[in-house]
Amino acid sequence: MTIHTSPISRLLPLAGAIAAAVLLSACGSMMSSPSKSMYSQDSLPDSIKVPAGNKVAMETVGVGEITYECRDKANMPGQTEWVFVGPKAVLNDRSGKQVGTYYGPPATWESNDGSKLTATQLAVAPSGAGNLPYQLVKANPAMGSGAMTGVTFIQRVALKGGVAPAAACTTANKGERQIVKYQADYIFWKAA
Repeated sequence: MTIHTSPISRLLPLAGAIAAAVLLSACGSMMSSPSKSMYSQDSLPDSIKVPAGNKVAMETVGVGEITYECRDKANMPGQTEWVFVGPKAVLNDRSGKQVGTYYGPPATWESNDGSKLTATQLAVAPSGAGNLPYQLVKANPAMGSGAMTGVTFIQRVALKGGVAPAAACTTANKGERQIVKYQADYIFWKAA
């Protein structure tokens, strides 16, 4: 007795095996991607915690520099101080791959896909001697479409360095600029 099978019926088991492999691969890649639930705000000061109703959308590590300029103190004739001019940093994902940049003024976070945003500072809190403070900002609507679209808040945490230079700032060196290295994690949040 000869059994004839159509070409389609012979391909069905193969199609099922391929579909199962694709499904398993998709599940595996979801599990191996950086876990968004790993980030915790528990150890942060309350003033810079993101309100409920938001979830982590992206975690980046900013590595770069901050420029300061020796200027007159506001409303204090004859006195000078180092004044924050602006940041310049690359934003890397947790694996070290560059995914964007951070620069200013105004402070701007830009994704490699071209989407970017500015933000309004809501709060800062001390993060240790020699380090910039923790910071929470409320994102303004993103320009362009991409990773920055829909971002609601950005937290600056895990800070290393970045404070004003220890060098003297006097009337003799007014206008002098100094660059200070820093590193910080920038955590991007979106509405849940």
